[in-house]
Amino acid sequence: MVLLYAAAGANHLIHPEVYKQIMPSWVPLQEEMVFISGLCEIVFGLLLLLPFTRRISAWLIILLLIAIFPANIQMMLDYHHEHKQGLWLTVLRLPLQFVLIWWAYGFTKPLSFDKPKIN
Repeated sequence: MVLLYAAAGANHLIHPEVYKQIMPSWVPLQEEMVFISGLCEIVFGLLLLLPFTRRISAWLIILLLIAIFPANIQMMLDYHHEHKQGLWLTVLRLPLQFVLIWWAYGFTKPLSFDKPKIN
């Protein structure tokens, strides 16, 4: 999961125009939002590595996935309206967001060594 978010975030910084194209028109400061979301993906992904930041990082990833969901919907709508090839991939991406949220939610649980021992 760390590699997924670090790579995705880096891609936002390397190819921001791709992400700006799928952003809904009502989102202000689009270039800045692409940069911020990419930076958040990198930071939140890396914070999963540390046991004491893992849970908060997972919750932040969940919030980020919810925040970027409108861009995924916009991408699907654009592909549909423009009759672009690959529409099925944009449709498949929508439920994938829920899978990613579920995966991140798994990191919100305390680690076994974090749980208090009751004798």
